[in-house]
Amino acid sequence: MKLWDRPVWAAWFARTARQLTGRNVALAGAALLAAGCQVIPKTDVASTAPLPAPAPEPSATALPTDTGRHRIALLVPMSGDTAPVGQAIANATTMALLDTGADNLRITTYDTSQGTQVAANKAIADGNKLILGPLTADAVPAVQAAARPAGVPVIAFANDSRAASPDVFVIGHLPEQSIRRSVQFARGRGATRFAVLVPEGDYGSRALSALESALRDYGGSLLRREGYARANTSIVSAAARLRAAGGFDTVLIADSARLGVDAAGELQRGQRTRVRILGTELWSGEAALVRTPALEGALFAAVSDQRYKRFADSYAARFGAQPYRVATLGYDAVLLTLRVARDWRVGTPFPKGQLYDKGGFLGVDGAFRFGRDGVVERALEIREVKRGDVVPIDPAPTGFGR
Repeated sequence: MKLWDRPVWAAWFARTARQLTGRNVALAGAALLAAGCQVIPKTDVASTAPLPAPAPEPSATALPTDTGRHRIALLVPMSGDTAPVGQAIANATTMALLDTGADNLRITTYDTSQGTQVAANKAIADGNKLILGPLTADAVPAVQAAARPAGVPVIAFANDSRAASPDVFVIGHLPEQSIRRSVQFARGRGATRFAVLVPEGDYGSRALSALESALRDYGGSLLRREGYARANTSIVSAAARLRAAGGFDTVLIADSARLGVDAAGELQRGQRTRVRILGTELWSGEAALVRTPALEGALFAAVSDQRYKRFADSYAARFGAQPYRVATLGYDAVLLTLRVARDWRVGTPFPKGQLYDKGGFLGVDGAFRFGRDGVVERALEIREVKRGDVVPIDPAPTGFGR
């Protein structure tokens, strides 16, 4: 599986929210409220072998033609190792429909665990006009092979912008945008000489490219980079090499909070002036950050948690467990669909042109919009590790200018 790198994929999806006090809350803004839906889970078990993109007969479990509701397919894993993540997203879509009191969507869940293309084929055969999912970038081509001939757009939960296309909209949290936002803010605080610690593999390559692009746009110079394998001590050795070379004032640690903790102590060791450290969106929600004095003052960019805290409380009250952080993507995808459904006649193709609204949309994760390339742009806040806490110090924009 390739969602940049498997360890990063695991780190991103394995973070859960802290349980909060309070009761259920209505999370959708007035601009996103619309009429709601019935959710019908369905698990498909089939071979993982790729199939041609057919126009198959409706499946044996296909629902009758619905003249009053839009047919939406949710493609997520409902069995296997990643089933808890898929279930959390499915729960969040249900929650969005309950919170809005909607009755104009019918969402059917198709299990991708044992055959993404089989699930996608069934979704198309059953008459769905929009697909939400899949979870990972490497599963997008199989979904697209079924959806594109039918003219059905896809809103994928992946966090790799390369999965986007004119008919695939990537809604996941993109590390490139986090790095870019952090560099921009650090430059405003006087950072000029940068270094970077990057893991071997695709994630490291993309992080390095994002850093170089941000420095071209915002100024500053990249003095040194050190790569490492994700073994227990490799990042510490890379940090030691970086510290010995010196000459920089800011270091991007393009990896998880756990490895950031390992590297920070080595980077700060023996330094008369503290090194400014930048992290990525992978650091969001990680308690280990505040237990490491070497990370005092570290900065990273992420979506705001302002609405997420209420979302997590409502989710726990309804489902008796804490959600995975990625579950908000399912919630926001439904809010987005409801917004478009105001002017969408049942039985007609999904009007994907409305997804290009320059003013954007508002969800649990804040303001977002899609570019013409299908890549999501998110409003991110800057957080700082400060005196035993992680605090927002530069808020996310509340919207986008047209």
